[in-house]
Amino acid sequence: MLHYKTRKNDQVINLQAKAPFEVALEGGLLPAVNGAVIGVALNDKILYQSLEKQFNEKPHISPPKTPVLHIKTDNTHIGYGDAIRIPSDMGAVFAGPSLGIVMGKKACRVTVENALDYVQGYTIVNEVSLAETSFYRPAVKAKCRDTFCPIGPWVMDAADLDSPQDLTIKTYINDTLCHETSTNQMIHSIEQVIAYISSFITLEVGDMIIAGTPLRTENLEIKTGDVVMVDIEKIGRLVNPVVAE
Repeated sequence: MLHYKTRKNDQVINLQAKAPFEVALEGGLLPAVNGAVIGVALNDKILYQSLEKQFNEKPHISPPKTPVLHIKTDNTHIGYGDAIRIPSDMGAVFAGPSLGIVMGKKACRVTVENALDYVQGYTIVNEVSLAETSFYRPAVKAKCRDTFCPIGPWVMDAADLDSPQDLTIKTYINDTLCHETSTNQMIHSIEQVIAYISSFITLEVGDMIIAGTPLRTENLEIKTGDVVMVDIEKIGRLVNPVVAE
């Protein structure tokens, strides 16, 4: 089952569909979740390997041992078809394709073994960011600008997705495939991420974890006038135009 949100007469309407073709995407949708959104940085093997030498030098001395977290505040959340607004004076802006893990039960100090019991389902996230220069402490200014977190178009029930840890993620800019990765590139698994975060943050129903984004190369740079699409195997496609701020 797919769960999505739209607005009618200034009221938020929660809807369900059995298949993607039943959802009227052209009407515009709200972000698929409305809870807190927590991102996991440095959770991609290629990204981590690109920084490994740097992590072993001063001032870091050693790589991080646990997931590195950041937030995507409410002002960043937009839905399918909404415009990503990018500044013209802050340097390059990059798409950040990722799986979104949506909580279905309150999770506090859950174990790796039972972590998936707390998941409602999965969605698609484009964790947009300015160029990242600090990985131990992700910069709020780079990640929390308005419209920098498209989410959607829906949440797919976990019961309908048998392999969340092995999904192909493709990013297209203007219908051209510019990047491909997979959820099997995560350093910390879905279960490990949920267990770690819930060890000190109580995750509420509707909260979402961004599983991790890849190395942001020039292939993922987005510019005014672009249309960016993140496609996750078995889940769907999240499409957003890019406009000037």
